[in-house]
Amino acid sequence: MSRRSSRSRGKAPALSDTSPCPCGLAAAYGECCGRYHSGESAAPTAELLMRSRYSAFVAGNEAYLLRTWHPSTRPRQLELDPGMHWTRLEILDTTDGSPFHSSGTVTFRARFRHHGKRGALHERSRFERQNGAWVYVDGVFLE
Repeated sequence: MSRRSSRSRGKAPALSDTSPCPCGLAAAYGECCGRYHSGESAAPTAELLMRSRYSAFVAGNEAYLLRTWHPSTRPRQLELDPGMHWTRLEILDTTDGSPFHSSGTVTFRARFRHHGKRGALHERSRFERQNGAWVYVDGVFLE
């Protein structure tokens, strides 16, 4: 193992407002998921909430993940694995989840490296609006 990889292991990447957004959209982090993470605004669709939650996993933002989790399924606490490094998000399908819906699903594939080994998480996530804001309810692993 090189010195560089041992020093960087376990640290979430530092994101600035001008960094590319990890969610894969063209906007910079501050104009994209960063505004949701800061509480400046709420994600207007289930897909944008899903993207912002992926970015929160990349950034190690446990508080945002818990805040956007439905109370009926939210864990008491969340401890992210420092060996997990999320590398790319692909949105495969969305059903409902617009500003005019009360529920929706997002099917995605999130690529990662875990202690150097590559993998992918393929999930269909379910979202609901609660008090006007989208929240993650649960998901079903696919494949």
